[in-house]
Amino acid sequence: MSALFARYVRVSLISKISMALVLGVVAGLWLPEAIADGLAPIGDVVLRLLRFLILPIVVTTVIVGINQSGLARLGRTGALLALYYLATTAIAMIVGLSVAQLFQPGRGLSPDSAGPVEVPSHPGAADVLTSIVPDNIVAAFAQLDMLAVLFTAIVFGVAIAFTRAAENDPSGPGETLYRAVAGLESATLRIMGWVLEILPLGILAIVAHTVAEQGGEALTSLASMVGVLYLGLAGQLVFYTVLLLAAGLAPLRFYSAARSAMATAFATQSSSGTLPVTLAAAERMGVRRSIRGVALPLGATVNMDGAAVRIAVSAVFAANVVGLSLGWSQAAEIVLVGTLISVGTAGVPGAGIVMIATVFEQVGLPIETVALLASIDALVGMGATALNVTGDLVGARLVERLTPEPPR
Repeated sequence: MSALFARYVRVSLISKISMALVLGVVAGLWLPEAIADGLAPIGDVVLRLLRFLILPIVVTTVIVGINQSGLARLGRTGALLALYYLATTAIAMIVGLSVAQLFQPGRGLSPDSAGPVEVPSHPGAADVLTSIVPDNIVAAFAQLDMLAVLFTAIVFGVAIAFTRAAENDPSGPGETLYRAVAGLESATLRIMGWVLEILPLGILAIVAHTVAEQGGEALTSLASMVGVLYLGLAGQLVFYTVLLLAAGLAPLRFYSAARSAMATAFATQSSSGTLPVTLAAAERMGVRRSIRGVALPLGATVNMDGAAVRIAVSAVFAANVVGLSLGWSQAAEIVLVGTLISVGTAGVPGAGIVMIATVFEQVGLPIETVALLASIDALVGMGATALNVTGDLVGARLVERLTPEPPR
């Protein structure tokens, strides 16, 4: 048994995840739904383990990243990330609209094809801004409010960096606290390695349950929407490839290192839940800890390029279902509103549907078509989440390229 486990460990993570994805689809299509449902608790346990690591990973990697990069370089890194997030999200909206206008999904469907759906309300820009600053750190951590957790980690990371700089003493309390956080990060990464070994089993269970529950019927009835959405996601991948080439980076090497994170995000539909795998992928790429420790937790919370493509394609779909024609002014409004909404809805339960419904309300599209889109939520959410994670990794790689490590 130990020899078999040793052979399993030696197999690359992406090979194990790929096999789990294939077996999950086969199991979902051919096994009775009751058996596929019985696998769901296994996937839930693995997802819980990934979420279990989110808090210690985010807090420790952000604090260590800030202290390794230095305060002067932190501002440049943050500015570059903000510019990248806004620009790529707007491009994703444009790519999604262009592909959808070309293929026109939704023609021939009726909003009566699905029942009503209850859409969570969007919190609003003011509420999102105020929620970034928690009034209770313990509550923010307990509720896994990622914007508040990031704010807390950044504030304490900056405070520790200032304390270390003021002390200039290797044995001072600031340096001691930093070493303790760095040690906790090392322990967390060790636990992450253990969780990654059982991740393929969880992915198999999650995919089997998803396919058995809604894959076949939903995909058949709304195949045009799903197909156009994935074409839009592919178009955004082409844009990422162009960015990598322009920066003098090798796309094949990048995607080879990123594929395990992409596959995990595809199966779990959670950018935050995939964060441990995303950090491991960035490490394989050689992204410095000072960059990946800040860029990836932030990106997993606010950078939603896949969601932006999804919003754009959904808007054209909804217009076609009710026979509306989108003009240039309305398309521009969708790009603007969708870009802002895809950042501002981070962390909201049912975020994909919330974003779509909010954009529809803002630009005057029929809200009843959200019911149709909800029926394929898992199918489109898988691809959108995989693109979200890919965009985070591209951003981290490009920022590192633009901020070379200072000479020692």
